[in-house]
Amino acid sequence: MADVNRGNRPLSPHLTIYKPQWTSITSILTRITGNALIVGSMMIVWWFLAAAAGPEAYATANGFVTSWFGDLVMFLSTWALWYHLCFGVRHLIWDSGHMLDVERSELYAQGALVVATLMTLFTAIVL
Repeated sequence: MADVNRGNRPLSPHLTIYKPQWTSITSILTRITGNALIVGSMMIVWWFLAAAAGPEAYATANGFVTSWFGDLVMFLSTWALWYHLCFGVRHLIWDSGHMLDVERSELYAQGALVVATLMTLFTAIVL
């Protein structure tokens, strides 16, 4: 039979005592960046389709993609791409059974954040 005293039970305190970890935060951010890459991809696809559609459509799409907002989206998409790559490599390492301990896993998370940021700056400046 169902418990009729639901109001008398204490709530779980997990949200008040939980301390976010590098691995959990980066895992969540990997999922977010994976979905956010769709926005940059759709902008690029729109740009290519507009180029094929004609000069007026291309001028509109190019004006948006090369605006400050388009540049920001492309820059953040570049960071998301490098970030997603670095943490995809982390999952390949985990799948091989390596770096499963907390210390090395968190160290990799911190290092991969730095690498993704440096590779984004390299891509934006040099390329």
